[in-house]
Amino acid sequence: MVRCPHHGQQPLTGSNQFCSYSADTDKRSDRFGRMFDELPASFVPADVLIGIGDAYGKMRETGTATQSESKTVPVGHVFFGQFVDHDITLDVSSSLSSVVGEADSIPNSRTPQLDLDCIYGGGREASPYLYDTNGTGVKLLTGAGNRVELDDGTEQESALAAEDLQRNNNGVAMIGDFRNDENRVLSQLQLAMIRFHNQVAEEALVPIRDAQPGVADEDLELPHGLFEAIRQTTTWHYQWSVVFDFLHAMCGKPVVDDILANGRKWYCGGEPYIPVEFSVAAYRFGHSMVPISVQFQKNAPRFDLFGDVYGLGFKPLVDARGVVDWHEMFHTSQNRQVQKTLKLNTKMSPELLELPVVSDPDPAAKSLASRNLRRGNQFLLPAGERVAEHMGRDAAEIAKVMARVKTVSNGAIDGNGAPLWLYILAEAQEIGRARAGGQPQKNEGLGPVGARIVAEVIIGLLEMDEHSFLGSDRNWLPDPDRRSIGEILASTQSI
Repeated sequence: MVRCPHHGQQPLTGSNQFCSYSADTDKRSDRFGRMFDELPASFVPADVLIGIGDAYGKMRETGTATQSESKTVPVGHVFFGQFVDHDITLDVSSSLSSVVGEADSIPNSRTPQLDLDCIYGGGREASPYLYDTNGTGVKLLTGAGNRVELDDGTEQESALAAEDLQRNNNGVAMIGDFRNDENRVLSQLQLAMIRFHNQVAEEALVPIRDAQPGVADEDLELPHGLFEAIRQTTTWHYQWSVVFDFLHAMCGKPVVDDILANGRKWYCGGEPYIPVEFSVAAYRFGHSMVPISVQFQKNAPRFDLFGDVYGLGFKPLVDARGVVDWHEMFHTSQNRQVQKTLKLNTKMSPELLELPVVSDPDPAAKSLASRNLRRGNQFLLPAGERVAEHMGRDAAEIAKVMARVKTVSNGAIDGNGAPLWLYILAEAQEIGRARAGGQPQKNEGLGPVGARIVAEVIIGLLEMDEHSFLGSDRNWLPDPDRRSIGEILASTQSI
């Protein structure tokens, strides 16, 4: 007699339990890969791509702030999206001059999990310079204590040290991922996440101190696994905000709900990996949404993201106006009038089409749009309309998106071979973000192809990670006051 396993005794056979179909894969978690292996590579001549991304071409945003801003997406989300990207991807080996035939030949220098390794580095043993070894030893270091050299050659603690990252004598940020110092919002976000870990640590230490009155922190008897528990609480709150705050804003709640309820359709397999369709195309949607001037503090003016007040990146904080008030960047319980991102469409801030931080005299090298388009060529990405067809999108919808691509390219791309990144931007403009009980919202978030790629990959990375809340404890809930990234960040600030 064959006995059937009782409810709860059937073994979970792997990540395909979260997919709507099974798929064998030889993908590696330390390499990039392809999501749509079966689709052919598209090719567009480089001069056409350079023309599309020209600083004074059709992609240049020329509207006023009122005309060009989103109606619903807080400006902080575009920078949080950059932070998430730095948590899961780092390609240091490909270039714009070499074809990437096999995506798995490109190593990913970040772990493909949302594990905050940009905060924790390699851990307390491998990255001890990130950790405060005084006291209990369970906290991370911030810039408190950073010193600056005065004109007379002496040193003193920087007046803004506590509002900055830990830095060495050369002003270089001592953090898990150097890229999180490339603009002031990111460096402040990195600092806030470090502070959040320390906040969680303080909460965990309260009952321990109460049980050992009069004992100095360095002499406390700490329970086994305390640091790991603090890190898990910190990381799971972050992961929750990625799914139920960030993805809702960028991909639409109906898309996220469908994936969580009915499984992933396109990002499946046995190992977590980063698809090039995601990293080189779909997840670069945020480049369209970056405003060049940002308001950091209440009742303060907006300053250029790369300017004298906020700095050009990779530098210490020297102006108090560069300290971010997160209530100004996200919707929080304070209900402030929050600055919004730019609309998600085929337009970009002029400064991103003439990057001030790129010294190369070649205009094409200075245009972030041209760089994105040419990178898609080198990575042999499939055409946007081929991906849409493969995903079962309606022919009329695809034609509508392709008409926008034709307009942006001045007819150079007419019904065939749309670069995937450009197609996804055009789809956001012509179709828009899914909305429960209503028509999609144009220019407010990703359309059906872009949203599905982005949401499936990020949710998949969590579901395939046995240490994440989705891979470990799907009944876990965050602190009620920390259910969004804005509330998490704002809870740590001193202004």
